[in-house]
Amino acid sequence: MRSVVSVSLPKGIVSELKKVAKEIGKTQSEIIKESLRAYLWETRFMKLRKTMVKKAEGKGILTDEDVFRVIS
Repeated sequence: MRSVVSVSLPKGIVSELKKVAKEIGKTQSEIIKESLRAYLWETRFMKLRKTMVKKAEGKGILTDEDVFRVIS
């Protein structure tokens, strides 16, 4: 199921979006969907990372070397 969301964008962004869409052969909608997916993924990842860093620090895991030591 799909929903329609209206978004107001500054003219400069719309111009750039149209230009890029034409250059890469994608629709503006495709670019916006891909961009939003990437943003949402990154936001979830950063939230998870923040949680895991706190847990790791609590166990004394502070560096990459600490991680390798624990998993090896």
